[in-house]
Amino acid sequence: MPLITVGVNHKTAPVSIRERVAFAPEKMIEALSSLVSQNKANEAVIVSTCNRTEIYCSVDELSQSDDVITWLGAYHGIAIPDLKKYCYTHSNDDSVRHVMRVASGLDSLVLGEPQILGQVKSAYAVSQEGACIGPELDSLFQRAFSVAKKVRTDTAIGENPVSIAFAAVSLAQRIFTDIRQSCALLIGAGQTIELVAKHLKENGIKRIIVANRTLARAEALAHDLNAEAIMLGEIGDYLAQADIVISSTASQLPIIGKGMVERATSKRRHSPMLLIDIAVPRDIEPEVDEVNDAYLYTVDDLHSVIEENVRTRQDAARAAERMIEEGVEAYRRVVESRKVSELIVTYRQSAESVKKTELEKALKGLEMGQSPEQALNKLAHGLMNKLIHAPTRYLRDAGAEADQNALTIASNVLGIYEEKDN
Repeated sequence: MPLITVGVNHKTAPVSIRERVAFAPEKMIEALSSLVSQNKANEAVIVSTCNRTEIYCSVDELSQSDDVITWLGAYHGIAIPDLKKYCYTHSNDDSVRHVMRVASGLDSLVLGEPQILGQVKSAYAVSQEGACIGPELDSLFQRAFSVAKKVRTDTAIGENPVSIAFAAVSLAQRIFTDIRQSCALLIGAGQTIELVAKHLKENGIKRIIVANRTLARAEALAHDLNAEAIMLGEIGDYLAQADIVISSTASQLPIIGKGMVERATSKRRHSPMLLIDIAVPRDIEPEVDEVNDAYLYTVDDLHSVIEENVRTRQDAARAAERMIEEGVEAYRRVVESRKVSELIVTYRQSAESVKKTELEKALKGLEMGQSPEQALNKLAHGLMNKLIHAPTRYLRDAGAEADQNALTIASNVLGIYEEKDN
């Protein structure tokens, strides 16, 4: 059966459109059932994230991609002409290639990001739960997962940080050999600091202090991390305890000055302190870099690291694309093999039917008094005539057309080889 993909993503549609076509997790099975029950698709998987909504389908006809777009618009109450401006479609090999690229992180906003594979696997599992997946999409997604795993294992596409938060934590890990013995002071409580905190926690940091202008917001973030929460005005009292300081606020004026850091490093007996300022405008005075034992990095320093890592990921992506092409070809062979298997099953069923018919005739002949020899001869003769009828007709037609290629193929299939003169 043909495969199609219909979707919108961060490349084709603004967030104002993406949010309108997103599917709530609790409504996903209902949506899948609606799509399949209305005969828009035979099988379906829906991947819906902040950056994409994509519908992967097994269909009877490629033209059904228009039906799927119509269904998507109707389901979300969006005028079809408006939706079509942002939609893309893929079919067959292009659809196979696309799902493999998505699962491998090659189509993501952040090249090589690992979360998308889990999201695709979750979408597949939901479709299974809703009984909306069958042999076509099951085979496709299993192959996609295998290719994505190979990309992750055999390339460096996910090894280098390409986000500010991850780059900041990676820098801390390079300076402090074992951050599990370190204390981090995080200033701010926005999304970037949340990501920094998550990465630090995942790497086993010993202690986290969250400072924010609003204590309740700091406490909310600290609660999820088993961390401490303080007000911005208390930073001076805690700074000496911090090995790592990462700041990202919307303040228009610096929060940490040179004098504050000098006092903190003095209390620390000149144990090194890493300060990473990822705010714009800056949260930490540039003069802090002049303080002995204080190592200040800005967002520009991190951007240079990220740009180099993006280049590394792009090199890895080229190797990953080659793996995906191999995956597309392997999937194509599986599909073609399945078609041949179906043909073989049909051929065997036909032969079985001939056998059954001729055997019934032979048994009836025995009941009517034929000798076993007569019955066996008739059985053998009947089987031979029925089994060679279609090949004989094919050979005659090919001979009448002087189709030497067809005759050669038929000879090979039938196991007939002309003896060549020595």
